[in-house]
Amino acid sequence: MIVGCRAADTDAVTPVPQLLAFLPWLLVPAAAAVALSLLTRWWTGLIWGVVVLGLLAWFLRPYGPGGEPGGPALARLRVLTSNVEFGWATGSLIPVIRRDRPDIVFVEECEYTCQARLKREVGAAYPYRRAVEGDTSVGSIVLSRFPLTATAGVPGKMGMPGAVADVDGHPVRLQLAHPKPPLPRQVSLWKEELGRLRAFADRHDDGPLVLAGDFNASQDHAAFRRILDTGLRDAARLAGEGREPSWPSDTTPAFGAQIDHVLVSKEFSASRARFLDLAGTDHRSLLVDLTLHQPR
Repeated sequence: MIVGCRAADTDAVTPVPQLLAFLPWLLVPAAAAVALSLLTRWWTGLIWGVVVLGLLAWFLRPYGPGGEPGGPALARLRVLTSNVEFGWATGSLIPVIRRDRPDIVFVEECEYTCQARLKREVGAAYPYRRAVEGDTSVGSIVLSRFPLTATAGVPGKMGMPGAVADVDGHPVRLQLAHPKPPLPRQVSLWKEELGRLRAFADRHDDGPLVLAGDFNASQDHAAFRRILDTGLRDAARLAGEGREPSWPSDTTPAFGAQIDHVLVSKEFSASRARFLDLAGTDHRSLLVDLTLHQPR
């Protein structure tokens, strides 16, 4: 059923969206089924097993546009996205910010205490901020070394602030992503909020864009692929880390799904992507090195 829904390009209903996140791991039982069918000479099962294995191998390929921008480099920037799980991992995030010195930081589930602590402890290095205030998972914030101009974010149950950064004289639209997860009773809301992010990306035609955060979706979800269909590219994929899992952190990298992403417009290349473990959260953070290029 899961492989069939992936082939049909649909997220369907519970439990399909929840299981699609772990689609690559179906290779293990599929391979075992092929081996068992071969040993027992069950040829029908062998044929179906080979078909499923072939489809899974095909779906493992990175989805969406790739390639490098052709124009000269204009600026370099380092971007970090981190879900700090209700603010619990704020204390673990701050040393990472100080050590890796990202230029722009997207922080999801950063409630009142988290936002106050970030302002107090790294505010001097990141004097420009855009935030949606809220408790538990609602609060989110964008920290920047570059000047920010306020702009409308994307509406959602959890905060998704937006801004325009002045990156060495070049305007770059920033948008934090944090749609609701596909819990059994809110799959429709999950699809709706991913649809809003897709509509935002589709409407944006005014220069460079960085759309980053916890998408609660992987490339195996049709709703996330629709965002990539707008032309945005996954920076982790561009840097060769397209299948490195980011959640749940207790089992990564051995098992998990990549649901935390930095998506960029065609003006960007990505030279490096690293998934970082933080204590206190069920997500790994994602740090990417980007280069902004002159459009051709």
